[in-house]
Amino acid sequence: MADKSQPDFSSGAAWMRGQIIPISEAMLPVTDWGLTRSDITYDVVHVWKGSFFRLDDYLDRFEKSVASLRLEIPQSRNDIKKILHEMVAKSELKDAYVSMVASRGTPSVPGTRDPRLCSNHFYAWAVPFVWVIPPDIAKRGAYVKISETSKRISPSSVDPTVKNYHWGDMTRALFEALDDGFDTAVLLDEQGLITEGPGFNIFAIVDGKLLTPKDGMLEGITRKTVMEIGEEMGLAPIACDIPEQVFLSADEVFTATTAGGPVSVTRVNERILGNDAPGSLTKQIIHTYWDWHKRAELNEPVDYQK
Repeated sequence: MADKSQPDFSSGAAWMRGQIIPISEAMLPVTDWGLTRSDITYDVVHVWKGSFFRLDDYLDRFEKSVASLRLEIPQSRNDIKKILHEMVAKSELKDAYVSMVASRGTPSVPGTRDPRLCSNHFYAWAVPFVWVIPPDIAKRGAYVKISETSKRISPSSVDPTVKNYHWGDMTRALFEALDDGFDTAVLLDEQGLITEGPGFNIFAIVDGKLLTPKDGMLEGITRKTVMEIGEEMGLAPIACDIPEQVFLSADEVFTATTAGGPVSVTRVNERILGNDAPGSLTKQIIHTYWDWHKRAELNEPVDYQK
């Protein structure tokens, strides 16, 4: 019988204001600009079989995002790493989705429009591993619709290389795709070039070359890993402009995300790829990606005994 006097971390844990608490107790003030203005940045790393995968790469990107938004948090890089390790250890999760967040915070003067008057702060949370594309869908290959109703927010307005919560365009595209019987969506920019989808980067194999968009999207760590795998496979990975028609004519297509790794796409709009089954090169990339989780130099084991 569960001990009700002890905190319940079965659904995950959070670090807020110097304490590790159950995820159900984590909350923000309603006046926090992270909530009211989406004035916030975050990053997500995963823990797989008890180890963080490429944690330093995620910390590098998080630090750049924090600096880009002119946020100032008291925690150092080493502080953040320690917090993430201790939080996951406390949760006892062996496979986890772990978020680190820097928010503009609550203004010291109610109603002010001056971001300098907000108290920036850091928090983090971890929950059981998240799959952007559920495993049963990933097994048969995702069905993706190129959105007709929603274009990706311009990089001149919201920098997509700074991980953010500006999802108005993504949510609109998701509704369109789901209403039309697809699993998820991919968005074009105003020039008709492929950018990314809700929570994932996109890849296309065209004439034996591995292509991924070069602009208008998050520079994903899983994207980086896939490009390194592509180099090893001799696929000549290229970050470049991908017009919609080139994407539609690809031999194979797949997504790439921290929350689930590479996932095959077997339908784009009305086009069926590879006889409606994951392609051979995509399957090799997926296998290699998870195999890299055994590489000591890419993984940091969590000490669950502390």
